[in-house]
Amino acid sequence: MLLKQDAERVWLNEVSSVALQQSLRHLDKGFANFFAGRAKYPRFKSKRDSVQAASYMANGFTLRDGNLTLAKHDAPLDVRWSRPLPEDVKPTSVTVTRNAAGHYHVSILVDVDVLPLPVTEKVVGIDMGLAHLAVTSDRQAIDNPRHLARKLARIQRWQRKLARKREAAKASMGLKGKSDPKGTRIPRSNNAWKVARRIARIHASVRDARRDHLHKVSTKLIRENQAICVEDLAVSNMVKNPNLARAIQDAGWRELRSMLEYKAALYARAFEVVNRWLPTSRRCSCCDYTLESLPLSTRSWTCPGCGAEHDRDVNAARNMLAAGMAQLHSTAGLAGIHACQVPKGAT
Repeated sequence: MLLKQDAERVWLNEVSSVALQQSLRHLDKGFANFFAGRAKYPRFKSKRDSVQAASYMANGFTLRDGNLTLAKHDAPLDVRWSRPLPEDVKPTSVTVTRNAAGHYHVSILVDVDVLPLPVTEKVVGIDMGLAHLAVTSDRQAIDNPRHLARKLARIQRWQRKLARKREAAKASMGLKGKSDPKGTRIPRSNNAWKVARRIARIHASVRDARRDHLHKVSTKLIRENQAICVEDLAVSNMVKNPNLARAIQDAGWRELRSMLEYKAALYARAFEVVNRWLPTSRRCSCCDYTLESLPLSTRSWTCPGCGAEHDRDVNAARNMLAAGMAQLHSTAGLAGIHACQVPKGAT
């Protein structure tokens, strides 16, 4: 209240007090996370941040007949709804976000009761890869669309244009051919901002397409299976390999695992993570014979112990399924899967 009376901060009166109060709550949460060791020291927001957001609690907006009106707004927002809100629920908060591409999104928080999915006896192990996003223990190969790879040439072309504009700005400051002095901000022209927004829009389309695909894949797997077993991949270490980093990030392994994990908890499914050091690719899923080595280029092999022929990825998925089911049984976490029997080599 006192800040609003300051002559230099009169502009605070133009903003709803609900959004300002919510910003203070976010600041308090940021400091709490910092002192608890969960986050870095909070920093001030900037108008140059790629993402801008404002949150409104229940007393800061009205939602009637599909029309959303925020506090201190004369007219409702022009919203294109992605899906209808659940019936007979009261929204508790609204967050309006603008991303780097200049797109606005509205997120509405509601309290709903999610019913568990019907129990099924089907279980699955998943081996993630690059040729295919994932291969399951029942021989399903999930496509890897490679969204970034398809638009990489366009992104690089616009990034070169942005780099030339940056060099021109440095030349106008007398810094041509020199490294950026510490603490010096290179200004962007209006045309440079336009190019940056174009790059951001391409990245946004890639991100949205990838997330849409991962949601469809994860939802299908959760609906069809009572238990899902995946490998505990060290993605943060794997992306340090410059030859694989872009392809791994484009596939979205970590995001797929996160989706499977929270959807499993939401719909009463079992989700188990298998130790990454298990020789899932080298071990025969029929007789447990383990090869000493198996080059990555070898996509199929014959077991010397029992003569079974294995596809590398399917065999790994089956071993993950067996290990995951053993972990679930040992921890008594097999809710609703007691009737499942997974013999060696089951498809």
